Order: sequence, then structure tokens, then C-alpha cells
Amino acid sequence: MRHCIYPGTFDPVTYGHLDVLSRAARLFDHVTVAVAHNPGKGPLFSPEERMAMFLPNIKDLPNVSVTRFDGLLVDFAMEQKANAIIRGLRALSDFEFEFNMALMNRHLKPEIETLFVMPRGAYSFTSSNLVKQVARYDGDVSHFVPPNVADALRRAYAIKR
Repeated sequence: MRHCIYPGTFDPVTYGHLDVLSRAARLFDHVTVAVAHNPGKGPLFSPEERMAMFLPNIKDLPNVSVTRFDGLLVDFAMEQKANAIIRGLRALSDFEFEFNMALMNRHLKPEIETLFVMPRGAYSFTSSNLVKQVARYDGDVSHFVPPNVADALRRAYAIKR
């Protein structure tokens, strides 16, 4: 079985993330979305909230599951018996970081491949951080995130005000 891990912080989930995920779901028998528990990044949402954001948006992808992980990604991939890691590349600026990470992962676990997938051009400039900045000031994020995520952002920033 061809199984890949699609890791990320996903704080919050964007249409770009979902586009990369749908591409990966066509290429692999199973895709595990791995929501990173990364408190150092100061996420707005808990890992459980970020996992829940995926669920209504993957109901048409029966070969996708969502979980969380801590620790080294390649160790998690081995535990999950995955063959590959999928990473989304939005722009050239993403490439250097992702390339170095892929080389380190290859050094640690050469049997795990890293594949780079580009989202549609409409999503190439969208990042979770930009979406949060717009939402923080009550801007319209409906073009960048699914409705359930837009609602979660409104609620999160209403509490902080």
C-alpha cells in the first residue's frame, strides 16, 4: 500500500492545504494528515481543534485520516508504515526550508521519500499566518478557508477582543 504523511501545523487549515491534500489523496492509497503539536509556534488553535477543522472538509476523501504527532516526523512516518512525506510548496521562498528539511529527513530515514506538491495558483500566496492577520482585524477570509474554519477564526478573535 502506498501511504504518505501530510504533516503541518495547519493553524488554521486553508484551501491551499486542502488542495495539496486532495492531490496527495489521488496519488496514494492512504494519506495521514499529521497535525503537529508545536507549542513553540504559538498556535491559535489546539491540535484537537486543528484536527477537527479537517473533518468536514475530507468527507469526500475516504482514503484520508487525521491524527496528531509529536517528535521527529520521520519516526512518526515509520511508525505509521508510510512510504512518503508530502510537503506543499507555495512559492520559491518555501523551497529552501523544505529542501533542507527533506535532506535531513533523508539522512535520518533514507527509506522515506519526500514529495513536493504545489497547490493551484489561486492558493500560492495564502498562508495560515496571513489568514490569521486578516481575521484578527475582522477581514473577510472566506476566499482562503472553508466556512467552518472562518467561523472558528471569528470566534477565536472575538474572545481575544
